[in-house]
Amino acid sequence: MKVRRRVFLLFAVWMLLLVAVLSFLSYLDAALSSSPASHTIISVGWAGYIVSSPFNEQHQVVAISATWIVPKINASAGNGCSSAWIGIGGQIDKTLIQVGTEHNLQNGKENYAAWYEMLPGYAIKIENFTIVPYHRIVASLMLVDNESDIWNIQLSDTSNGQRFNRNFAYKSELSSGEWIVERALINGQISNLADFGTITFSDCKATLDQESRVIGNYSYSTVHMTNQQLTTLAETQPLNADGSSFQVKYLTSN
Repeated sequence: MKVRRRVFLLFAVWMLLLVAVLSFLSYLDAALSSSPASHTIISVGWAGYIVSSPFNEQHQVVAISATWIVPKINASAGNGCSSAWIGIGGQIDKTLIQVGTEHNLQNGKENYAAWYEMLPGYAIKIENFTIVPYHRIVASLMLVDNESDIWNIQLSDTSNGQRFNRNFAYKSELSSGEWIVERALINGQISNLADFGTITFSDCKATLDQESRVIGNYSYSTVHMTNQQLTTLAETQPLNADGSSFQVKYLTSN
């Protein structure tokens, strides 16, 4: 009788463990299915998020958009550079088309500007477009003609109504989409990072082939900016619950 009771108890315990394991595996499978895979990257120049075609069934990135608030540079931290931008390409190939804002401090003087760039060309300042701290910027890049490689670049300041909207011819590999805070490369040397405090990106979307989705609906990479000694200079925060917004926080200049 004691042996039968012991066998029954062991069988009951085994069944409970089996049910617990199966329940956990079911939960884990559901969590992985609803949350695409993510990856972490460290970079000496970039912080933010990247969606790339190798992690998303080789789909081409043909459009990207975002909104951000222009930061106010902290002059007490000393000279430095920072920019906020969206781009297509540049992670795993040499093509990169970008549009964004810069917020620098040189010799104690704050400098803010809007620009676009198509590598290997240099950044081009958008004339007659005044960048003001705390203003809301809306930016987009879109491939409008695949056969002739025509791109539309738009940048708007919703706080004062300024708008830039032009088409350009550019050949892109369409391999990745980026939402980035960057410190500049000047005369071959990486600059100190300007103390921008926090930059908040929102409404971050990318179109892969014909489908437009927010960052969180793709497999993405989180990028943290470090120096060569791996000290974190700018930390990228997790995506918000909406999957389309996040913050990059300044930690130190170099």
